[in-house]
Amino acid sequence: MKLSACMKQNVIFVSPETTLRETANTFIKHHIGTLPVVDADKKLVGILLIRDLVSQVFPDFVNIMQDIDFILDFGAAEARQPDDALLNTPISEIMQPPISCRGDSSLLRAATLIKKHNLLDLPVVDDDERLIGIASLVDIGTKFLHGWNKA
Repeated sequence: MKLSACMKQNVIFVSPETTLRETANTFIKHHIGTLPVVDADKKLVGILLIRDLVSQVFPDFVNIMQDIDFILDFGAAEARQPDDALLNTPISEIMQPPISCRGDSSLLRAATLIKKHNLLDLPVVDDDERLIGIASLVDIGTKFLHGWNKA
């Protein structure tokens, strides 16, 4: 089974010049957790996860999460607002390097990459590194399980 058989082809993406403010609005509007970053030729140049954006406002969020049992109320921390300078920063300054898989890759290879890199979704590219889709563990898992239903 190939990854292209289960990927979503209608992918929301942004360019490296997109600001953090615009990116936040894209995450909100489309209710997604992963944004591939592509250049003008639709070549994948980076990836941005919602946690990357949140960590700009809550840089110690990961450390706080380790002691979550001792925190009863996040109160003021949850209402924290980033300043305009930060919101106008291009995402090229915080995006991760591109992590992707080719459409002809196996489902298990794709699932392994998602787990290894702690991703929510995995961008799918063609031989020229152009974005052609995106797949989640749910997409991959349900495709894998679909083969079990042949009776």
